[in-house]
Amino acid sequence: MTTTSDQPAPQLDDGAITAFLQGRNGSPHDLLGHHVGPGGLTITVFRPMATSVAARLDTGDRVELQHVRDGIWSMTSPDFERTHDYRLLVEYGDGVTHEQDDPYRFAPTLGEIDRHLVNEGRHEQLWSVLGSHVRRYRGPLGEVWGTSFALWAPRAKAVHVIGDFNGWDRVSHPMRALGTSGIWELFLPGASEGMNYQFAVRGGDDVVRLKTDPMARYTEVAPKQAAIVTESHHEWHDDEWMQRRTQGNPHVGPMSTYEVHIGSWRQGLGYAGLAEHLVNYVRDLGFTHVEFLPVMEHPYVPSWGYHVTGYYAPSSRWGTPDDFRYLVDRLHQAGIGVILDWVPGHFATDEWALARFDGEALYEHPDKRLGWHPEWGSNIFDYGRPEVRNFLVANALYWLEEFHIDGLRVDGVASMLYLDYARNAGEWVPNEFGGRENLEAVRLLKEINGTAYRRVGGIVTVAEESTSWPGVTRPTNHDGLGFGFKWNMGWMNDSLKYLGQDPIYRKHHHGALTFSLMYAFDENFVLPISHDEVVHGKGSLLRKSRGSRDEQIATLRAFLAYLWCHPGKQLLFMGCEFGQESEWSEGRSLDWWLLDQPLHYRVHNLVKDLNGLYLSNEALWALDADPAGFTWLEADDAAHNTFSWLRFGRGDRATDAPVVACVMNFGGETQEGYRIGVPRGGRWTVALDTAGYHPGAPSATGVVLEASDTPWHGQPCSVMVTVPRLSTVWVVPVADADEDAAHATVVVGAPDLQGDPVVRAAHPGSSAPAEATGIRTTDGGSEATATTGERA
Repeated sequence: MTTTSDQPAPQLDDGAITAFLQGRNGSPHDLLGHHVGPGGLTITVFRPMATSVAARLDTGDRVELQHVRDGIWSMTSPDFERTHDYRLLVEYGDGVTHEQDDPYRFAPTLGEIDRHLVNEGRHEQLWSVLGSHVRRYRGPLGEVWGTSFALWAPRAKAVHVIGDFNGWDRVSHPMRALGTSGIWELFLPGASEGMNYQFAVRGGDDVVRLKTDPMARYTEVAPKQAAIVTESHHEWHDDEWMQRRTQGNPHVGPMSTYEVHIGSWRQGLGYAGLAEHLVNYVRDLGFTHVEFLPVMEHPYVPSWGYHVTGYYAPSSRWGTPDDFRYLVDRLHQAGIGVILDWVPGHFATDEWALARFDGEALYEHPDKRLGWHPEWGSNIFDYGRPEVRNFLVANALYWLEEFHIDGLRVDGVASMLYLDYARNAGEWVPNEFGGRENLEAVRLLKEINGTAYRRVGGIVTVAEESTSWPGVTRPTNHDGLGFGFKWNMGWMNDSLKYLGQDPIYRKHHHGALTFSLMYAFDENFVLPISHDEVVHGKGSLLRKSRGSRDEQIATLRAFLAYLWCHPGKQLLFMGCEFGQESEWSEGRSLDWWLLDQPLHYRVHNLVKDLNGLYLSNEALWALDADPAGFTWLEADDAAHNTFSWLRFGRGDRATDAPVVACVMNFGGETQEGYRIGVPRGGRWTVALDTAGYHPGAPSATGVVLEASDTPWHGQPCSVMVTVPRLSTVWVVPVADADEDAAHATVVVGAPDLQGDPVVRAAHPGSSAPAEATGIRTTDGGSEATATTGERA
């Protein structure tokens, strides 16, 4: 080994050193690291507390560095005419020689193509190049491991990465600006998984701000603000689900969705706990999908996740990113799809997050008339900026690809589409054609949908869009927005308004329930009874109707059956499935103790029956968005508050098409001998009668009816049914005249994605018959045992 020490003093740019020491040097690699010039090899490092610094080269040579000033050490030697792999040998007067690697000897981790795609707004896997990434390299002196950091901050004058790896020092590790891309980058040997970090960003206004990583994939629990270096170690076991997903079309299959707020379904479980308890519960109830309120990192719990600070990070308050992967994996293994609520319409104003990221508006639009949301007190993304558009498009793909998510429900689409949303005259800027449509947001939504459906097979996107914007679910190549589904907010508002009327007055509001069928097939609809309907003084779904507690339970049961048989996919917020009485709060668990009460358990059991009947009969879902799947029987019986219709599946209506006749009686009087038209003769059976809500309330479930040749409601045949007060009745044909109607199949498993139900059990179809009056539940109702007689 050769030791070289008698070398001339290195010639360094004193101004660059001063800028470095002041935290203003945006090109630290020009000063630090190794360079070959006319004088030979130069190595320069910053070790402020060192007493001596040397470098061991890959040739075996050792070179001594000289102290220049203020912790800057350097050497220049004509003996070496190329760059080398080297290690620093640093002494601090403690009698130990510390061998260290030098961050400034490494080439950039982003190539020119990556930088070009980012600036063009077309890097569809943005998370793979920006943010923090654990990396390993092989070299002449052995394997090097560490973490690369990359950040987009185009107006920053300097950026430092600080964290556990450098004692949170704001001088030691400045990042380099990669040309004019606005991207800053640095690879730090020794920075490892689990270490916390932030960026110290010197903005264009010369103010240094501590910022969390916009691309952080894991963060500290709020109110702490640091990002955490992470890499996934999860091994997926949902291959069967993913394969079936790509081969199916969920838009024409069954979709029954259970909406969940992770923190309050049952407090304290987290992702890992939900992977057992929630999965078993949802599978038992027969829902095909779970939809989670936003899981993306958010500091304020009462925002329910809608004020996001970390778009690429599952909230750490419930576990790690791999814990969340495990939850999704377990749901898939149970045959349950996962939809995430996603919020591209606005973001949180916290100064340590995205807001004014490099000293000025960057992610948000700089014009407050376009970049500020007056209703929600939050920032609006600059949809026209390519890098911001890329941030959002890639984020949608990130959840779909990295976490195997099956769909995204896009929040607040109406607020994105209209420039005057929640604004008074003079508070908004017309588009280039003088209109109120936000053309940049429209282009973004089309790009998100088009890219997601192109890249990821078998997924769905769902718009929460509350206006009459045309073509929300029309394909983008037919001038639509390209969503798979749209929330039917009009149906929800009209239905709940009707539900709130006293039965004696409902006849005056009959049109509230018939109007939705005027436009039911204009879009692919989801019928949402969501979290928004059971908060902020709106009361629980159970309490939206009038009357005694028994009458409220009866009305709830009738309404749920009405929801399940109305054209469109149904969504039900947690707690509604057992008649939660109190308004939902994110600060406490659901009232699981209600399942110990027979009346509430029967609501729970009804939902299970509804899902079973729904999955086993394609008439209830195969033609949801096709008028051929629906026929009114009686739309005008306002005097009796009664509605009836037929739902059809694929096939010949007169012979073999699956069919369900549905009758809803929201009045206070039972309709005896109520004649309804049916498309063919033979035996029909009452598959569902929601009247079995009380030990003393009869239920006709299982009763077999013989269709007569009497034409009725425009159908060639008819049957006579009893429709109890405040109830819904479903009637279906018996496939085989010799089959015992009591053995109707009830499907409690999830369907495959071709729409074929997976039958797990068969038992008499019953919505809590009167004799099953006692219920004991364990584990929050995920298991149940029926007993006879009243409860002890």
